[in-house]
Amino acid sequence: MRKGFYTIIAAQFVSSLADNALLIAAIALLTVISSPAWVTPLLQIFFTISYVLLAPFVGAFADALQKRHVMFVSNALKAAGCLLMIAGAHPMIAYGVVGFGAAAYSPAKYGILTELLPAEKLVAANAWLESATVLSTIAGTMLGGALVSTYAERFVAHHPIPFIRTAADLAMLAVMLTYALAALINFGIPDTGARYENRLREPGRLVSDFVHCFNVLWADKLAQIALWVTTLMWGAAVTLQLLVLKWADANLGLSLSKAAVMQGVTGLGIALGAAAAAAWVSLRASLRVLPVGVLCGLVAVAMAFYSKGLFPPGEGVRVGAFVMPFYLLFAYPLMVLLGTLAGFFIVPMNALLQHRGATLLSAGHSIAVQNFNQNLAVLLMLGAYALLLTAKMPVQWIIVVFGLFVAAMIGLGMRRSAANARTIDIQALVDGHSAHQAIRPGSHERDAG
Repeated sequence: MRKGFYTIIAAQFVSSLADNALLIAAIALLTVISSPAWVTPLLQIFFTISYVLLAPFVGAFADALQKRHVMFVSNALKAAGCLLMIAGAHPMIAYGVVGFGAAAYSPAKYGILTELLPAEKLVAANAWLESATVLSTIAGTMLGGALVSTYAERFVAHHPIPFIRTAADLAMLAVMLTYALAALINFGIPDTGARYENRLREPGRLVSDFVHCFNVLWADKLAQIALWVTTLMWGAAVTLQLLVLKWADANLGLSLSKAAVMQGVTGLGIALGAAAAAAWVSLRASLRVLPVGVLCGLVAVAMAFYSKGLFPPGEGVRVGAFVMPFYLLFAYPLMVLLGTLAGFFIVPMNALLQHRGATLLSAGHSIAVQNFNQNLAVLLMLGAYALLLTAKMPVQWIIVVFGLFVAAMIGLGMRRSAANARTIDIQALVDGHSAHQAIRPGSHERDAG
């Protein structure tokens, strides 16, 4: 890997560490102010809406400046959102500010990889990036859980800190300082030398160009498949992140701080899956992992029916004075399996979409379109989740609905991919050829992308 790559990974690790601790802390703040259950998905909706509304502009912003500078500004905005929560702003509003920073950060963090590395190293680079993200997810969720635990509450009660009233406030302070550290690390990333036209002063043209880029990716017979499945998987993953917390409470009887550990275990599985994808799946073979996405949805359905009631009460594995209940002993491998399948699926699909997007468009614009689609899916799925909570549907059946939906939609993507392969040489598109060059002999259908 080239110089600066591991600095990017370090910056991503620290920033993602804060992101995941922040979610647990923000949910704890909602508990402190006695918010109803359906407000929790609204928290993520406020975070995500910036990705959708700013999609035409963040790609140009990421391309107009050095991406290390974009990442610095983005982490500074995230820190400002934490400060607002400490100051007493409603968590949804402050979380929206964090989302504003995150929306600008994402095109820069992925786009810089396409500037720094050749195409053949993108799967490995994405595996590094996703593994760092997942390891930070594990550490971040556990850190967040620890910072809102009863131990943290006792610490705050016995060690007064200005403006820190609860353990959730203490967690916000820790997260804010972590974002500040990530911003400092961004300065260690070298200039890649890539330069693009600055079009930030032409918002009308940016919207027009974004619509054009949107149409180009969806019309391309390779990009449309990767975009379809990553969009679905991203929306499902963010929703499932909240569902796991709810499921751990309803089916396993775990508190928020202990449920955060369950999220971390899922993250461990994603890291394992990402590492396996980097070792075994080349860019040319990336479409072969599509059935794994269907399997992810089906495993989620199985998870819905798992509960502590399946095991005798009080039974477990005893190690000295410590007892691991059987329902937890078997829940952890189930979550690792779900995470492993997701990581093995999403890393090759992300790499394929980044490669094809950078071939058709600029890195920043391609990733902005990807983020728009993925986060629009998040808004729709979280909105559906909030409605189902309002209707008081049991969490078990909410998970079943989401799992079957994901499996069915990725199955449709597989059918579309097979249909495209009958008229277009998909491998030629993976190799970077135009759609015209990839037309199969005897086929008269041409790719609009």
